[in-house]
Amino acid sequence: MITRAAALLVLALALPGPPGGAAAAERGAPLETIRDVFAALRACWRPPARPEGPTGMEVTVRLSFRRDGSVLGQPRITYYKTGGTPEQQQAFRTSVTAALAACTPLALSESLGSAIAGRPLTLRFSDNRAT
Repeated sequence: MITRAAALLVLALALPGPPGGAAAAERGAPLETIRDVFAALRACWRPPARPEGPTGMEVTVRLSFRRDGSVLGQPRITYYKTGGTPEQQQAFRTSVTAALAACTPLALSESLGSAIAGRPLTLRFSDNRAT
């Protein structure tokens, strides 16, 4: 069962343009809301370059955070939809791993850290870019 927080996180990664939370993360301000967390994680992902249209690849990752914003345990891939060439698939997986490594630990406020600590969140990375 997907929690409300997980559902919001999936939606936030699919939204175009940087939401306000990304700006907070760039300023070094602590993340105050779950929406800020979504924005910060989405802002870290740099999809791999590709010469042709979208590959349709998707990766869904489930993970939890500690109060200090570090990842609790090992992120787990719960869904993987392949597409493109083997080289494109490897580049896509590498970009997802790099996003999580670059973005964590998150700068969580004390109250947000307490609220999300140990709760599983689901992130979906999807290559559905228009040419």
